[in-house]
Amino acid sequence: MQDLQLSNPSIENTFGALFIGATLAAFLWGISNVQILFYFQMQRGTGMTFLKLAIILLWILDALHLAFIVHSIYYYLVINYASMSALTEIVWSFKLQVIFNVLITNSVHALYLHRLWIVSKGRSRALPITVCITVALDLGVDIALVWVLYQCHMFSDLIKAEWASYTALSTIAVVDIFIVSSLWYLLATSRTGFSSTDSFVDKLTAYIVNTGCIMSIGSVATMITCAVMPNNYIFIGVGFVVSKLYVNSFLALLNARYYLQGNADNNDSSDKRRVRRFLYQPESHIRVPQVEGVQASRKSMSKHPDDDEVIFTRPAQTDMPQRSPIAVTVEINSFSSV
Repeated sequence: MQDLQLSNPSIENTFGALFIGATLAAFLWGISNVQILFYFQMQRGTGMTFLKLAIILLWILDALHLAFIVHSIYYYLVINYASMSALTEIVWSFKLQVIFNVLITNSVHALYLHRLWIVSKGRSRALPITVCITVALDLGVDIALVWVLYQCHMFSDLIKAEWASYTALSTIAVVDIFIVSSLWYLLATSRTGFSSTDSFVDKLTAYIVNTGCIMSIGSVATMITCAVMPNNYIFIGVGFVVSKLYVNSFLALLNARYYLQGNADNNDSSDKRRVRRFLYQPESHIRVPQVEGVQASRKSMSKHPDDDEVIFTRPAQTDMPQRSPIAVTVEINSFSSV
């Protein structure tokens, strides 16, 4: 296995790749801030809940992860610019960002497991328990990866520890697929037979599959670039954005119900029935004086504040008692295509 060629390194595919990865990580961190702000706005007035605390903790971990990435890039490209001996060493912040990467991915897995446990309420717990076991195994593999990383002091030592990277990344990808497929199965078997509910479930299922694929893309891309280009830092730059993809995918899942519910509410509002009430006053058979005050009082008593009212009256001409008005309700359905 060839060592990393750092005696005369190519800045473009080594520290240039790290810089691009840090820039993308900062961009994704900004998107996660927007999603968090949106979630707290939608949840204002509900008090402090478990998910709010989890999101705050996740934001702190994500911010610290980005801070360590920025420090490592600043250390290599600014503080030790053109210092070849410093460029070959692994700075402490680089190792810490890996730890926070592991913490974020496992935290997101735990939150997905929590959602899976909620969705499986009233059913067999075998599926979420199985997913919990796989998440625990992934945590063990990640701990081994961190231990191996702290045995490395030079970037060339990472080649010797590539087996740990492959194992951790492949395990993460398997856990992602397992979580997404479990959520898909539980939602697909949650149909009620009502078209509106089934449509909402279908949209939510598609949203979960898409966000799950986004999670897996980062780990799979890191593994592929590490296998194809082990002599540069492109796989490390791709690894910078993995945790950001995890955070954004989970936040998108939380906010999906508000996006989808908003569409459902718009469809429901377009399907509301407009009710128009006609008060038909039959022809009376007694001649009574038409007093304006009595007519005004009848009109105010029979008027509904939300209904359009049309009163048909004819003059009374016979001697039979006057009948009370008959309310006729006409419902006009207004449907809109989905």
